[in-house]
Amino acid sequence: MSVLVYTENWDGKFKKSSFELLSYANEIAKKANTELTALTIGNVSEEELKSLGKFGASKVLVIKDEKLKDFIAKTYSSAIAQVAEKLDSKIIIVANNVSGRAVAARISVKLDGSFAPGVMHLPSSIEPFVVRKKAYSGKAFSDFELTGKVTVLSLNPNSFKLIEDAKGITIEEITVEINDADLAAKPKSVEKATGKLLITEAEILVSGGRGLKGPENWGMIEELATTLGAATCCSRPVADLEWRPHEEHVGQTGKVVAPNLYIAVGISGAIQHLAGVNSSKVMVAINTDEEAPFFEAADYGIIGDAFKVVPALNEAIKKFKAHS
Repeated sequence: MSVLVYTENWDGKFKKSSFELLSYANEIAKKANTELTALTIGNVSEEELKSLGKFGASKVLVIKDEKLKDFIAKTYSSAIAQVAEKLDSKIIIVANNVSGRAVAARISVKLDGSFAPGVMHLPSSIEPFVVRKKAYSGKAFSDFELTGKVTVLSLNPNSFKLIEDAKGITIEEITVEINDADLAAKPKSVEKATGKLLITEAEILVSGGRGLKGPENWGMIEELATTLGAATCCSRPVADLEWRPHEEHVGQTGKVVAPNLYIAVGISGAIQHLAGVNSSKVMVAINTDEEAPFFEAADYGIIGDAFKVVPALNEAIKKFKAHS
């Protein structure tokens, strides 16, 4: 038995979230007294694959199949499930991002397993497998006992620290059977964002809501983000109004994030939005409405006009950085 981690790569490169997964999974492997195996799909250099060994993986498996060139949830979940069966992996861990959530539930069904999405803490027990996660849109915690034949977990980004545990690793190419029926939903085109800091990877996020009144006012959000070395994101209404692309939508129905710092500008704080961002280490709310629900969840709040507060905050941070 081994712990299997699906480590997603972006154009042949691994990001911080992959190393967080390995760090988390390695601690579980130690508890279970077993080895940690990393699986990736696509063309990745040997040097890049070796980097996975820094965080506990003793074996790295690579699937290189042109049929898997484009991400298709049904196909990827089938491939990962096949590898898990070959290894007799009873614990499978993926990132709690768009692609991870898309494959995790399918893998669980294929292997008659139990699935716990969005975990943030190590399990308190391996046999039985008990893990704590948020419940009621983040308003409470609950301990879940997973009783399936296989345990599938998706780990929230930025929720577990990097722990180096360098090991000598073996790298092996592995093949799986690709069912043509699984390729029926093949995408016609794929557009990738380039030159931008990924929202799920960013340690600081500056987010805007309808309080900004229109897309023409987004410049100050981008300026503050540039000063802080942050990524920009938005609430669902902003994305629905097409002020910003849907890839920037964070919340329960968008990307679930857990940065070190989340700055919400002109966002009232609907429960669906808070459920997707309340794992942030520190939250700052800027709003003219002192009754905005976000103030109850925020660590710091500024009641004021965003069009005055944000530029002033940006200048203050610039001055601080210039003298530090």
